[in-house]
Amino acid sequence: MLIQESRNRTGFLPGWLYDAAEMHHWDLRHYAQHFWHPLVATSALQPGETLAVMLLDHPILLTWPQRGEPRAFLNRCPHRGVAFQTVGTSGSPCRRLICPYHGWTYNLQGELQAAAREQDFLEPFHREDWSLSALLCRIDGPLIWVALGPDAIPLNEQLELIHRETAEIWREPLQQLRRTRRSLACNWKIAHDNTLDDYHVAIAHPTTLHREQGPVRDYVHRFSRFDNLLVTPHPSGGCFHTFGLPPWTHLLTWPDGRLALLEFLPESPDSTTMQLRLLAPKQTVTDSEAERWLKELITFLEEDRQLVESSQRSYASGFHPGPAHKLEQRILHWQAVYRELLPGPQASNDERSQAAIDAFGS
Repeated sequence: MLIQESRNRTGFLPGWLYDAAEMHHWDLRHYAQHFWHPLVATSALQPGETLAVMLLDHPILLTWPQRGEPRAFLNRCPHRGVAFQTVGTSGSPCRRLICPYHGWTYNLQGELQAAAREQDFLEPFHREDWSLSALLCRIDGPLIWVALGPDAIPLNEQLELIHRETAEIWREPLQQLRRTRRSLACNWKIAHDNTLDDYHVAIAHPTTLHREQGPVRDYVHRFSRFDNLLVTPHPSGGCFHTFGLPPWTHLLTWPDGRLALLEFLPESPDSTTMQLRLLAPKQTVTDSEAERWLKELITFLEEDRQLVESSQRSYASGFHPGPAHKLEQRILHWQAVYRELLPGPQASNDERSQAAIDAFGS
């Protein structure tokens, strides 16, 4: 596999890229802009509804016009920046958006319909000049995806392996059953690396995740330009899939059509929000089964918490990682994607220099 081999030559990222404050700013303002983010499940929003959410430090307003596809806008009125709605967990019926500050009124396509006392503005006023700031937005699978930057990679490239390997499950109408968020005392890259690390599962999770993934001898790895995959036989029959996607996303699929979506959202250089969402075909999983499923996943994720928070203490003290194992090739694959986007000399140089630090401010 040429993509895999070419990406595995550089070794692990230098340790200083995990704890520098400049990196946290760059990750949010540059790295995150290159990719699409799974904002909400489609089951959380219906035509004729709106939903306000936060993604990193971006307030976003999702709308779904009765005729058309979901739309995403910055949740702020162009007049004085006040949010149209407060953050929620599911959509609410809405015919138009009205700013609570000065009453500017918009349709669900983001077009200004009226502004209070329009004739009294001190400069010429044209409604078409004051549409809402739109973001790229698409439905793919059971999720609504949003891109924070105008030049994000094509979503079908970001999801190439999912479309190829689990298209039947991915196209099913799925219901979000559970969503939980927890804070980890580590940099997001440490948590992301760990979830791509197939070297540790049998050792660190012998009675939890290892039972789902099975013997190491049966591990099969696959790679595309941006995402990677571990395929293993599942004890109940069929295959268990563990996808790694940029920017910091993981998708687990079970043969019965269940999906778990895991993200590591940066909070600060040394803290991360772990967000877990569980989805399944409608009316196939009872409430008690969903609760048991969530508990099982949280159990192995708590095992990982101890590992990643311990690693954070080492990285913060100047640690540099050792040699890569063949079962860590999914880490190397993602890190090669990340490395290609880095500015300045640190893309090929492990040394922390002032020139490398300054590059993140450009």
